[in-house]
Amino acid sequence: MAEKVTAALGGRGIFGVELFVKRGAPGTADKIYFSEVSPRPHDTGLVTCISQNLSEFALHVRALLGLPVPAIRLRGPAASAVILPEGNSKKPVFHNLDKALREPDTEIMLFGKPEISGRRRLGVALALGADPEEAGARAQRAAEAVLVEM
Repeated sequence: MAEKVTAALGGRGIFGVELFVKRGAPGTADKIYFSEVSPRPHDTGLVTCISQNLSEFALHVRALLGLPVPAIRLRGPAASAVILPEGNSKKPVFHNLDKALREPDTEIMLFGKPEISGRRRLGVALALGADPEEAGARAQRAAEAVLVEM
């Protein structure tokens, strides 16, 4: 489905195609729903910064410039968890980054957004794990450790 959408758009580069999968009951087909497409790297693809040797940014640049994309090597099961505070501030300040990064194989990416009004994605925590569940739990713990002062 993602290939059909991006082929119809044309052009070069990374397209962030967001799909939702609704698992079917045993013996029935899954349903796939289209959500959105962005003609650039997207925050939902930031997990590639920890999960593989070529991130979505490296792949985007290579595609735009017509450069080759050699083998993409996965580093292991990975996950991301959003840093999604709620409040109002013209200058949010981040705390506890040392605590968030204490766990092995974790990274924090802050978006540098200058203000927040309501709920806003201000960053993501990325993590590797022995399996997707462990990676997800690590990413979630790292994201929850980040405190945002309004």
